[in-house]
Amino acid sequence: MSNLPPLNTDTIWAILKDEIDDATVVQLVWHYLGYRYNESTQQWDTTKVSPEWSSEYPQPPNFLESRPATMKLTRSIPKEYKQIVKEKLGFKGYKIGEFTPRETRRATAANWLLSYMEQSANQVE
Repeated sequence: MSNLPPLNTDTIWAILKDEIDDATVVQLVWHYLGYRYNESTQQWDTTKVSPEWSSEYPQPPNFLESRPATMKLTRSIPKEYKQIVKEKLGFKGYKIGEFTPRETRRATAANWLLSYMEQSANQVE
């Protein structure tokens, strides 16, 4: 997971435009949730993962395949950031009838990551 793209608006757009592969999208979410893979023990280290995630998901879930995990991710976005990809990036969403559950889950991941980015920036200020 050391070759992840930087967390910035270009990366968020690349997720929304399907320019970043699914595995990388999922790994980005894992990384910012705090999951780290320990190569020497061949196990996931969850010491930096909040208890509400690590108790339910001791191993990081595939957010693009697991509807329950994606729903939990959606619920974990603070209310003021629920529409951040639309408000901050002007993302118009996908056209009805032309999007798949995978695209919806990628948009959720993008929204969560942008929310994380904004919250982190606000903590620094």
